[in-house]
Amino acid sequence: MKYTKPGNSELNVSRICMGCMEFGDNSRGQHSWTIDEEHSREIIKKDLN
Repeated sequence: MKYTKPGNSELNVSRICMGCMEFGDNSRGQHSWTIDEEHSREIIKKDLN
């Protein structure tokens, strides 16, 4: 697995997690800019191809 450091931090984050931050359900206390499961799956499918 590949890791990256966000910004100037010393934190190591997997590239997979870094790219999935916007996935979630904003009606459950998530950020207003999160996208639902259906749209998240579309993005993941495109990335895997």
